[in-house]
Amino acid sequence: MQKDIISTDKAPQAIGTYSQAISVMGGTTVYLSGQIPLIPETMEMVEGDISTQIHQVFKNLTAVCEAADGDLNNIVKLNIFLTDLGHFPIVNTIMAQYFAQPYPARAAVGVKELPKAAQVEMDAVFVK
Repeated sequence: MQKDIISTDKAPQAIGTYSQAISVMGGTTVYLSGQIPLIPETMEMVEGDISTQIHQVFKNLTAVCEAADGDLNNIVKLNIFLTDLGHFPIVNTIMAQYFAQPYPARAAVGVKELPKAAQVEMDAVFVK
């Protein structure tokens, strides 16, 4: 199986042993690594409340999707990790600003903590 790396400087650079995204199956399926609310230019966490963090994560995911020659609406599966599941209604409201129907399949998971003390992380599967 051939794996091609998807990378862009418009999203945070990988801070570990992973790629921003990997395409397989002739480039038709792309697996996006988790994005936290880092500002790509500074690699610092965005300042603000959970809404600000969620918007930054969607901006980062958008940049990786664009590097894969698509957009958020190519996402067929979205995984959301929250340190407080009480923020899930905010995720729903903001998600509606970034996606059109049909919405992707989705999971939301409550976790104890995330890298760099983020309150939210998302990863996805994208199909062209």
